[in-house]
Amino acid sequence: MLIVMKPNASEEQVNQIVIFIKDKGFDAHISQGEINTIIGAVGGKTIDTRNIELFEGVQEVIKITSSYKLASRMFQPEDTVIKVKDVEIGGEEFSLMAGPCTVESLEQIEITANKLKNMGVRILRGGAFKPRTSPYAFQGLGEEGLMIMRQVADKYNMLVVSEVMEISQIPLLVKYADILQVGARNMQNFNLVRELGYINKPVMLKRGLSATIQEWLMSAEYIMAGGNRDVILCERGIRTFENATRNTLDISAIPVIKKISHLPIIADPSHGTGLRDKVAPMSRAAIAAGADGIMVEVHHSPETALCDGAQSLYPEQFEKLIKDLKIIAPVVGKKL
Repeated sequence: MLIVMKPNASEEQVNQIVIFIKDKGFDAHISQGEINTIIGAVGGKTIDTRNIELFEGVQEVIKITSSYKLASRMFQPEDTVIKVKDVEIGGEEFSLMAGPCTVESLEQIEITANKLKNMGVRILRGGAFKPRTSPYAFQGLGEEGLMIMRQVADKYNMLVVSEVMEISQIPLLVKYADILQVGARNMQNFNLVRELGYINKPVMLKRGLSATIQEWLMSAEYIMAGGNRDVILCERGIRTFENATRNTLDISAIPVIKKISHLPIIADPSHGTGLRDKVAPMSRAAIAAGADGIMVEVHHSPETALCDGAQSLYPEQFEKLIKDLKIIAPVVGKKL
C-alpha cells in the first residue's frame, strides 16, 4: 500500500508512520515528491488502513493491486533520473551506450572508445563475462577485460557498463564498472537480482527472452526492495515465432513501461534484431516511442569480432545514426 502524506506533513509525522508500519511487519520505502511524501509499505500482513488514516499528516492510503509496488507510477509519479558522475539517464536526456559485444583486447577497446568519444558517447559497453549458448564460444576475458574497460574509460572520461552473471562476480563488477548489467538469461535469477539490491551502483535489467512486462517489473522489484532504486530497464527483444530476425524487438513495451513505471527504459536494437542493417531503423523507432536511450554494439572491425559481429555497427554507421537521432530527439522532447 501507499501512504500519501499531506504537503505540509512534518518529518516527525512521517517517522511515526514508518515506525507504525514496521511494527506491523512492513518494509517502509519513502519517496519524496515535489508536493507530497509517499511511504510505500511492502510485505507485512493485512491491516485495517483506517488505523493509518487517523495519524496526523496522512492524506490518504492507497492499496496497490499490482505485485510491483516500488517500480510503479503509483509509488512515484515522477520519472526516475539516474545520475552517475556527470551523466544522467532518464528525464529529458537520451543516453547513448555503445561499444563491442565483448572485450577482446586493449587495442580493440582503445580504437573503438576513441571513435565513440569523438561522437559524444559517454557510456562504454563491453562484456568481460559472456553467457554463450555454446560452451565452445568465446566466454570473455574476465577480470582482465574489466581492467581494460576501466583503463580506457578513465582515459576518455566515459562510464562503463558490463554484465554480471552470478553473485560471486558482483565485487569485481562493483570495482570496475559504473553500471552493472543483468542479461536476459539472468532476469529471473532471483538470488542474483536480490543481491544487486544491496549495492550502491545502478543496475541495468534486460528483459528475459520470453518474459512478460509484469515479470520484468517484478525482477526490478527484487532489486528495489533491497534498497537500490537505480534500476534501468532494457528492452532487448523477445523470442517469438518469427525467424527473420534474431529476436522481436518489442517497441510497444517502451510506451507501456512509460505509463506504468517511473523507471528509465532503453532499447538494445543490436540483440533485438541481430542484423546490422536493422539496428539503425529500430533505434529511430525506439527514440520515437519514448525510450530514454539505446545500447548499440559498435566494433571498429566487425568482420573480425569474436562475438556478434553481424549485429555490430561500423563506427561510421553509428555516427550516421547519431545524426538521425538528433533530428528526432527534439520532436519527442529529448536532448541528445
